[in-house]
Amino acid sequence: MTEYIMAKQNGRNIPLEDKIFGISRLANEMIAQRGKDAVINATLGSLIGDDGKLVVLSSVVEVLKNLTPIDYADYAPIGGIPEFKEAIKKAAFGNYEPKCFTEAIATPGGTGGIRNTIANYSNYGDSVLTSDWYWAPYNTIASEIGRKLTTYTLFDHSGNFNISSFREKVEELMEAQDSLVILLNTPAHNPTGYSLTLDDWELVLEVLKKAAVPGKSISLFIDVAYMDFAGDGEEYRMFIPLLDGLQENILPVIGYSASKTFTLYGMRCGAMICMTPNAEIAEEFKRVNEYSSRGSWSNCTRASQVVIAKIYASEKLLDKVNKERKSFRDMLVRRGKAFEKAAYEVGLEIVPFDAGFFASVLCENPDEVGKKLQEEGIFLVPLAKGLRISVASIKEDDCKMLPSKIIGAIK
Repeated sequence: MTEYIMAKQNGRNIPLEDKIFGISRLANEMIAQRGKDAVINATLGSLIGDDGKLVVLSSVVEVLKNLTPIDYADYAPIGGIPEFKEAIKKAAFGNYEPKCFTEAIATPGGTGGIRNTIANYSNYGDSVLTSDWYWAPYNTIASEIGRKLTTYTLFDHSGNFNISSFREKVEELMEAQDSLVILLNTPAHNPTGYSLTLDDWELVLEVLKKAAVPGKSISLFIDVAYMDFAGDGEEYRMFIPLLDGLQENILPVIGYSASKTFTLYGMRCGAMICMTPNAEIAEEFKRVNEYSSRGSWSNCTRASQVVIAKIYASEKLLDKVNKERKSFRDMLVRRGKAFEKAAYEVGLEIVPFDAGFFASVLCENPDEVGKKLQEEGIFLVPLAKGLRISVASIKEDDCKMLPSKIIGAIK
């Protein structure tokens, strides 16, 4: 859209329709015409069961059903109810107890935490750094509040984390500006399914420690939206202790999405959690982010906060939720590995995959390939460098079949 009638462009590039939801709409239209069995809709970031229905944890639903009217009708404090803020820290950190100061702020899903971090820890006109494979709304969020998104190359020629490109971009941006916000989506990265190893983490933090010279600051937003569906919870949290005790001008912010972990997508529940050795920085984090929340969404849904607080107040409830989630996580892992194996067998080049809701295929002309697949009733999301496949939203048999269909469309 290049011309506006009443609206002001303000430097933004606003499409006529969100790409992912637009393709999903086309999939649903074809389902209405040809029937459900004729269509594979691998576009959305929601976990769909083998029965074709949205996965909702029944253990969480039980807690929802027992809420009182006050639990869901009353306003929540801007930063979140106290019980929720303590519970969400436990959810994010797992068995690890940080030795630094922490503060949690309720946000509408993980998206709110991204928005607040960029708004409060970068200046107008600054560049925000993420990888060249990234979740498209990162750019939307940055441009909405007057920032630019810039990228480093995520993978080197061997398919490993490209620390050289990361280092080069961090040094370049720290030379040009006084502060830097980095968006790091791991584990189970969207859109590739890649997870940083502990060795990767050591190298990343080494770069940041060197770049964060006196008078400058780095805020590292770790988007862990899919962490609890990646695999063993404690194994995938082993990077968190590395964030404890960093120098004061490096601020790690954990972006935790209860929307995914507790299957509360529509209730938009999440939190941003800081880790800092300085009590004043933690208090400032609370103050500035509550202010930003008030000026955007005001406060978050109380019901979802109460649900999570109640779950963490009861060992029995928490155990029940964890066991139920594990069964669906195992299902998701099987799907992802089935897609990876089938891709290898047919010679389809995919981006290094570890876990999570998504996998990505490398290809030229992804929009054209995507349209070709749509003719066969297969709906994927075209990206700049390839196609994103939501293994979360399709059956394991479809995961096994798709690579041959994709490579056929590419050829």
